[in-house]
Amino acid sequence: MLIALLFVLGTVSCTLFLAVNGLYSASDDVIELTPTNFNKEVIQSDSLWLVEFYAPWCGHCQRLTPEWKKAATALKGVVKVGAVDADKHQSLGGQYGVRGFPTIKIFGANKNKAEDYQGGRTSDAIVDAALSALRSLVKDRLSGRSGGYSSGRQSRESGGGDKKDVIELTDDSFDKNVINSDDVWMVEFYAPWCGHCKNLEPEWAAAATEVKEQTKGKVKLAAVDATVNQMLASRYGIRGFPTIKIFQKGEDPVDYDGGRTRSDIVARALDLFSDNAPPPELLEIISEDVLKTTCDAHQLCIISVLPHILDTGASGRNSYLDVMLKMAEKYKKKMWGWLWTEASAQPDLESSLGIGGFGYPAMAAINARKMKFALLKGSFSEQGINEFLRELSVGRGSTAPVGGGAFPKIYKVEPWDGKDGELSLKMLDSSKLLLLFYFFFVHFSFELIINGVVP
Repeated sequence: MLIALLFVLGTVSCTLFLAVNGLYSASDDVIELTPTNFNKEVIQSDSLWLVEFYAPWCGHCQRLTPEWKKAATALKGVVKVGAVDADKHQSLGGQYGVRGFPTIKIFGANKNKAEDYQGGRTSDAIVDAALSALRSLVKDRLSGRSGGYSSGRQSRESGGGDKKDVIELTDDSFDKNVINSDDVWMVEFYAPWCGHCKNLEPEWAAAATEVKEQTKGKVKLAAVDATVNQMLASRYGIRGFPTIKIFQKGEDPVDYDGGRTRSDIVARALDLFSDNAPPPELLEIISEDVLKTTCDAHQLCIISVLPHILDTGASGRNSYLDVMLKMAEKYKKKMWGWLWTEASAQPDLESSLGIGGFGYPAMAAINARKMKFALLKGSFSEQGINEFLRELSVGRGSTAPVGGGAFPKIYKVEPWDGKDGELSLKMLDSSKLLLLFYFFFVHFSFELIINGVVP
């Protein structure tokens, strides 16, 4: 009896483990994709691909799974159907702009421009969309508009392997460019006759362009012909080709031992970039330019509306700013923009975000491209903000359109001087002034009566 019970418990545990850690298995017709095999299977393929980016804990993904499997079986041999655990392989999901789960993308003739699937989540709808995309692909080929090849297999003559963003280094230029640089360098040591180097060349070139764009040149990809620049090869102990080394200022170089595909190289470069990037700057909204420049340059901008300086003093305000800075550091890999303003300094902005009616401090995350925002509903604390931002980072949390569909009027204000505030008559409107005079009048009259001046 005990053995049977243990067997049942073990079976249940195994089932639960599989349910949590993956939605597909090797027995399915859905092809599991990872950063290691994605380039070879999808990008370098002539086939049409439907790829689902999912998270095992996502309820919508779990409900889609049986339909996705049925579609994969129906399309077997006609259209490739794959799945990426984007919770586990976040670099791959980030590479294709995955912000929520499940996200389905169609990789057709031009693998560099995957299309978002917007259809139904049933096997019938998925199959119909796949066949429609396949029909378009075949017609394009028939008309000669597409050869069906991606950048991963294009020759240098066709532009796919253009090495314009790979920096060629020599014995003479290496130290000046690399050793004395504040940037991160990934350097390939190669030999022109090396077959593996020739295979790596188009991947390295494509990765160099993508990394340059995504890191704004802060991570650089370079190449050294080790057969010509033997001093460098000897200096860094190069024994085989290609050898890739990572150089960061003030540190000894380390070997890159990751995959040799564009996606692998890009993923490693982005990790290096985020690890070395300083936390984003926390800016006060003192003009329209500050708001628009920050929000237009980032996927999300996080805006806090802090209590008036008279309510908190300098120490209270600094404590709120410290919380924001800690969160900016924690989420710096997301490369979001961070802003703050004082309560009532930007009333139109508050109104467009539905802020002000429930007190301060408040926080909103805005997607300027979609003009949508999400509000912090929890506490303005490290824990509360962390939960809010974590939900946003995996595509969860309710959003609403920005009032008016565009940023409202932003007023020019003087930046905070870091000091405690001082009450002045200019800060009081007419109603407050009347109340203030009324208070003094009543108080003065009461004093006169108490002292017997007025009977």
